[in-house]
Amino acid sequence: MENHVQHDRSLVGWLSLAQLISWGSIFYTFALLMSPLERELGLSRAQSSVAFSLALLVEGLMAYPVGRWIDRGHERIVMTSGSLLAGVCLLLHSQVAGIAGFYAVWAGLGAAMAAVLYSPAFAVVTRRFPNDFRRAIITMTFLGGLASTVFIPLTAWLIAHWGWRQALVGLAFFHLLLCAPLHAITLRGAPRPLSQVAPDSARTSQDVLRLMRSAPFLLIGVFVVLLMAVTVALPAHMVNLLRESGMREAWVIAIPASIGVIQVLGRLLLFFFEHHFDVHMANRLIPCLVPLGLIALLAAPHFGAAQISVVWLFVLLYGMGNGMLTIVKGTAIAQYVNRDHVATLNGALGLPLALSRAGAPLLVGLMWSPALGYTHALWLLLVMSVAGAGALMLAQRHALATA
Repeated sequence: MENHVQHDRSLVGWLSLAQLISWGSIFYTFALLMSPLERELGLSRAQSSVAFSLALLVEGLMAYPVGRWIDRGHERIVMTSGSLLAGVCLLLHSQVAGIAGFYAVWAGLGAAMAAVLYSPAFAVVTRRFPNDFRRAIITMTFLGGLASTVFIPLTAWLIAHWGWRQALVGLAFFHLLLCAPLHAITLRGAPRPLSQVAPDSARTSQDVLRLMRSAPFLLIGVFVVLLMAVTVALPAHMVNLLRESGMREAWVIAIPASIGVIQVLGRLLLFFFEHHFDVHMANRLIPCLVPLGLIALLAAPHFGAAQISVVWLFVLLYGMGNGMLTIVKGTAIAQYVNRDHVATLNGALGLPLALSRAGAPLLVGLMWSPALGYTHALWLLLVMSVAGAGALMLAQRHALATA
């Protein structure tokens, strides 16, 4: 039977290692670079936030062409080139002397992220293992979820002992000497692209347009855009948020690093127990963990000596929610809108998703103030997460009522 056809564990394992390195050395590094880079280049918090937003915007805009190239069988070239680009951009980042160069290297890193992070890797395993891609994807997120746990302490140590410029050189070699060869070797023999057979393309286009106007699709679009904005904005500012709350430096590094471990725990729960509970109930409850975590983070300063305990409650709730949310976001369109046109429908969310991911870290940076820190921004992220979770619940209700 189909469900007995398993994915190649060796291939998925090597891709997972590349995911850990790519997420850790690019995505999670930015928060650690902000303070020393701002001091040396004379940038404000809002100015430095633009770089990360620019990277996310470029990543989103490149997602569609990257997906097309992978569908045409060029996955090896795409992911190997992405790792090489990441390494070169990190090397160039170590030499930046002004804001223009800073923005340029993060635009390049955005293009690299489009070619090496979860979306292209998920597309690769979906093409190679069409009968077991869900398990392959969950497996891949295990190791990828440890990226912050491994690389936040590692990068912090490199910056403390080498300085931020030499730390970036060290991170660059992870891509040039590990990720690029891994992608070049493991992605040989890509499946041939499926023949493009469209007996009634006009009718197909009409079906897609109808689905894009449907309530479930629009509501899932709101859910994905809002929750992605929240989960992208928070990591970019987490280190500074904790540092400004007066916590010891050890906690400032340990807390965001621990979120990765909790994310993996959440994905393990899905992996082992997904067949033992109602998937629709799980999809309703998982997004709610994110706003509950934000409530704990907002409440923490009011608990005095117990502040650290409440922050660890945030780590548990937010980490579990964010870890499992990756799977929910990746399957919602197929479950509640349409499976036949899932790639096209997900692609239609590319631009609003890119804008939200690019704008959210910048908006949080702009809302920061010396007097209140990130308080107003956290309240905004809380409202967005509640609205996103509610949108998915409504999408479920519409879809299941018409099923």
